[in-house]
Amino acid sequence: MLRRALGEARDGRGGGLVVLGEPGSGRTALLAAARAEAAGFGVREASGVAAERHLAHCGLLQLLPELTDLSAEPLALGRAVHAALTAAAPLLCLVDDADLLDPESRDALAFAARRLSGASVLVVFTAGTPLDGVPAVWLEPLGAEDSAQVLADHGVPEPVPDLLDLASGNPLALTELAAEGRIPPHSRLRRAVRERLAALDRGAREIALMAALDDWLDVDTLVRATERSGVDLRALEEARAAGFVRLDGDHVLTAGPLLQALIREEAPLADRRATHTLLLSVLDPDRHRLRCTWHRAALAGGADPRLAGELLESASEFWLAGRPRRARALLRQARPLARGTSVRGVADLLQGSLEMREGMPAVASQTLLVAANQLAGSQRDHALTALMLAGEASCLAGDYVRYYAIADRAQQLRRPDDSPRTRLILDHFAGMSGAFRGRHDRAAAPLRRVVGLGGVLDEPVAKIWASQAAYTLGDAARAHELAVGAVTSAGSRGTTAVVPWALVYVAVSELLLDRQSAALSSALEGLRMARAIGQPNSAVDHLTILALEASLRGDRETAQARLDAAGHEVATRGLGRPGALSTWASACVDLAEDRPEDALDRFRLMAAGTGRVHPGIRAMATPHFVEAAARCGQTVKAAKALAPYEDWARSTGSDVRMALSHRCRALLGEPDADEHFETAIELHRASQTALELAKTELFYAHRLRRNRKARAARELLRDALKIFQRYDAPRWAERTTAELRAAGESVPGCARPADLTPQQLQIARLVAEGATNREIAAQLVISHRTVDHHLRNIFARLGIRSRVELAARFR
Repeated sequence: MLRRALGEARDGRGGGLVVLGEPGSGRTALLAAARAEAAGFGVREASGVAAERHLAHCGLLQLLPELTDLSAEPLALGRAVHAALTAAAPLLCLVDDADLLDPESRDALAFAARRLSGASVLVVFTAGTPLDGVPAVWLEPLGAEDSAQVLADHGVPEPVPDLLDLASGNPLALTELAAEGRIPPHSRLRRAVRERLAALDRGAREIALMAALDDWLDVDTLVRATERSGVDLRALEEARAAGFVRLDGDHVLTAGPLLQALIREEAPLADRRATHTLLLSVLDPDRHRLRCTWHRAALAGGADPRLAGELLESASEFWLAGRPRRARALLRQARPLARGTSVRGVADLLQGSLEMREGMPAVASQTLLVAANQLAGSQRDHALTALMLAGEASCLAGDYVRYYAIADRAQQLRRPDDSPRTRLILDHFAGMSGAFRGRHDRAAAPLRRVVGLGGVLDEPVAKIWASQAAYTLGDAARAHELAVGAVTSAGSRGTTAVVPWALVYVAVSELLLDRQSAALSSALEGLRMARAIGQPNSAVDHLTILALEASLRGDRETAQARLDAAGHEVATRGLGRPGALSTWASACVDLAEDRPEDALDRFRLMAAGTGRVHPGIRAMATPHFVEAAARCGQTVKAAKALAPYEDWARSTGSDVRMALSHRCRALLGEPDADEHFETAIELHRASQTALELAKTELFYAHRLRRNRKARAARELLRDALKIFQRYDAPRWAERTTAELRAAGESVPGCARPADLTPQQLQIARLVAEGATNREIAAQLVISHRTVDHHLRNIFARLGIRSRVELAARFR
């Protein structure tokens, strides 16, 4: 926008532009960029200074020292400024921190800027609030990935949630936090905030401090507090206009976590304590229990386990409600008050839970193990929960050596009188560790007990663990039922934080059931929720599931877009399990494109950075590994990998996995391959897994054609082609078409089915809701080009020509 404004000014169509943003957002850097691009322009500059904002015309004297009559009334002064600017054309005026200019200078410059449409003059202001009638552009905060990259560029290679949260996307804050872990005492950012605070009247400063010290400050409380302290309530408008507070309904909020932290830190200790005391005196202890606890904690002089416990209880409630920033704030407040291993253990349990979803899972696992040790003697249920979550964090990190150690440790805690929830946890450890170690005969019984307990317990997390057990057993329908139950239970309890986790198992069970459309919807909803409630690691889980969904259809472009979106987080957060899933997805695309050698190379790399192979994903990916190895003539390796998969499939009794097992055996080219193919096809049909059925039909048809049974091959290929077209799997459809032609059948143009594919339905509905192509691409994590391609196909299939017609179809 700034570049365009410069170009227009160069053509004699000047004006003004306000670059809005908080201190440290890059406003001044943008002025420097404008100066660098202003070839052929004269450049004049001025900066607002808090100490001079009450001295009339100081800003004008910086910018236009040739003005002599500064005593003129406002209209005449505005005209004089306009005349001086146009006389110096072509001219670029850069006015930094315009909200700290004296009002007379600011008003006169804005007056002139609004009247430069016929001159080669551009006036660019930076400010925290708009100027009436002057176009503005807001500098948005950096996103999570860009913020993490800034930290990495300044020596913090791993994302730190507290730093990311505090910086709130502010570039200067990120660089200063990277250097010292806090905003340094003499930082540019702190100095800018200090000057702006000093420019406020006392009452406005006090209101800004009230908002900074009470996250829940409402107007009624503010009115009572100002009456008691003698502050004029009209000072609220001054604090708002200066950009320190904002009104949200009947609440008065600080304008972001960064400003909140700096306002708190810049206030003298005596002022902070006085404000906490004031707010505590006007709050109702019954209606405002948490807020009273918060202010009492701030005033506490030392350890107070009871107060710490109250804060931790509230922090846990906020975390489960999907409000991690508030949970972390309460956790930080509770830490200094915690005394005794039990209270510290609860704090570490919450810290580890937060870290697992938004930080480094390896760190989370260690923190949760510490919590388990601290809680073992006094709160056994909490200790077992900490162990269970430590195991999940280890799996997420790809550290299965640690997972086995945790599982073995958990078994030592078993008692005859254990509660159903405790039995579920211990059986889950026994079953999953057995499955991961390939001891399927030992894994099946405890996993079935977990599934049974999950149906009885109403707790969302228990249902998630039971869903994982059912999925491992190959019972996709039961896994789906339990995961959906977890989502429902979480919704009724208000525990939003576990919903993205539950949706992982909703989506993967739908993939196992070949319900591609449902899996796509579930994973997209999981991604949306994870991003909305600040769980980047859960978001990566869903991105890699979405990539796998696309890869199973052979859609490289869509799969790659989703893998690219997840790649940075996978690398910087040590997300070993999603990393392995990403490798599997890429290999599936290679197979769809008939590049088995590339797929085999990827499977060899399916391990975490330390070289530990992911046993769960390795097992699930075995059919694709066998396909790649068999195609490359490496049947010995394929057979060796297949043997444990066959044991697993037999132990589960799953038609889905038994079908894949028989297909793999057929691909090895054994004498009874035809029987294995036919059994696989029967099992695919029994389990209603159409996409895998089509692939098996394609492989079997290839064998039949090579054995001069073209007629039988054609029958299978016709069915496979219809399925691939219905699932929008173009690479597989192309291979099937080529096989049909090789089998002697003409396939002119391959008529496409009238029904829309799952992804096309998603796109069509979003278009009908008014979304642009760019918005659709962002929401579905696909490329803009892919959206264009699908829209053309949607129009062709529905026989329409415009988005208006499409919207009418979906009303």
